[in-house]
Amino acid sequence: MSSIADIRTDYKRASLDELEVGTDPVAFFSQWFSEAERAAVNEVNAMTLATVDEQSRPHARIVLLKGVSNEGFTFFTNYQSTKGRNIAVNPHAALVFFWPELERQVRIEGTIEKVSAAESDEYYHIRPRGSRLGAWASPQSSVIAERSVLEQNEKELAARYEGKEIPRPEHWGGYRLHPLRIEFWQGRPSRLHDRICFEKDDSGNWSKFRLAP
Repeated sequence: MSSIADIRTDYKRASLDELEVGTDPVAFFSQWFSEAERAAVNEVNAMTLATVDEQSRPHARIVLLKGVSNEGFTFFTNYQSTKGRNIAVNPHAALVFFWPELERQVRIEGTIEKVSAAESDEYYHIRPRGSRLGAWASPQSSVIAERSVLEQNEKELAARYEGKEIPRPEHWGGYRLHPLRIEFWQGRPSRLHDRICFEKDDSGNWSKFRLAP
């Protein structure tokens, strides 16, 4: 087994400058996302979501991006989960995308709020039927005695809704992170990476600057 300290990659694929990123960070994110899709990045919409609880302790996990617009970055989950409870007491959060195939990373910081019930309904009803049942079957982040609890819940729910539409649980829906800071990171040789950052002011205008790696 090799030493963990000896594991390293020298990034050489591309560069990034201020002119290239333009003036709209959400539009540039969408461009990078499309390039990641074309590069067949594995789980291209997977992102780390970091939240903070009422005791200022950080929590992080991978969730899936399900929408991006000028309003922000949207994902869906159980409102009663750890992340949901964190957001309820502290709406400040951060997202991180890492696309190693392109040697790129995007960091996004901002505030989170729930999307409308109509938007949650719309997404819920295009999910696979098994996923819709799962939203009911799993008391996300709660302690359970064993896996059979989930399997039994799913079995009972499948029987209850056989041949019927499965309604969206009130405890399940969407969140949108409204970005206040977005950083684009492009790996470069010798760890002299390119980092271009945007920050939004109180008037909603973006400023842009370069950070040292």
